[in-house]
Amino acid sequence: MQTERSERSERSERPDPRLSINQATIKHASLADALRVTADAGVEAIGLWREPVNEVGLDVAARMLADSGLRFSTHCRGGFFTLPAGPARTAALDDNRRAIDETATLAAAGAPGSTAVLVLVAGGLPEGSRDLIGARERVRDAIGLLAPDAAAAGVTLAIEPLHPMYASDRAVVSTLGQALDISADFAPGVVGAAVDTFHIWWDPEVLAQIARAGREGRIATYQVCDWKTPLAADPLLSRHYPGDGVIDFSSLTRAVVDAGYEGDIEVEIFHADVWADAAPNVVHRTAESFAAAVSPHLLSAGRAH
Repeated sequence: MQTERSERSERSERPDPRLSINQATIKHASLADALRVTADAGVEAIGLWREPVNEVGLDVAARMLADSGLRFSTHCRGGFFTLPAGPARTAALDDNRRAIDETATLAAAGAPGSTAVLVLVAGGLPEGSRDLIGARERVRDAIGLLAPDAAAAGVTLAIEPLHPMYASDRAVVSTLGQALDISADFAPGVVGAAVDTFHIWWDPEVLAQIARAGREGRIATYQVCDWKTPLAADPLLSRHYPGDGVIDFSSLTRAVVDAGYEGDIEVEIFHADVWADAAPNVVHRTAESFAAAVSPHLLSAGRAH
């Protein structure tokens, strides 16, 4: 009896098997430390960022990931496609091709169940421009140039809509519907969308668009964190642990599950106080907040089917 109780307690304390730690959440940890603290906490997956990977080199990073035993959920990030024709745009496209190769290599190195998903941030308005529609068309054109490379590498390009407050400087793609409109030009599995609660929670069409994404086979990743006001002086650093703000994780998570998404779910937080904390503490707090705010809706949605 005591052994059964201990086993039940141990299961209840394990992180949700679908939880993935996006490396941005423990931004100041080296790649080696990020892999170690994630695995030590019993979390099964991690999403990586290009800068720490490139610091050690792709081959070394792939070996480190393989040794960690973790699944690879996403690579972040590519994109920034809104520049007009010229050397800078050509260089950006070439860098995205390198990012596609990195994604494929890391996905192959990760534990079984790893996914080759490259998250794309569209880019903001070029300096001096007010042409939002033209900027979005350049995003579509750039993805058209990269889609054959992604298909050949077995990589999914995940267009991430960002909250409209970032439209001028970071992403002219602001809604899930806009991301899906662009991805519709390409095969599912080659171009899809990132569903990030921080960026899309406010959208009155979000549940319908998540359902659409499911029908079209376009949900490449589901990322979660919370929204809480007042925003930081730098609004980029305003992402909170799930459950600490106002986002309804019940409706969004149920919608994603109902849409057929079965992959890892990343917690991606940009916040100065989180980054100042020790990485093991952050991973532990992330797992706890995920268990409280997200996991119950995964389980209840699963039971509903």
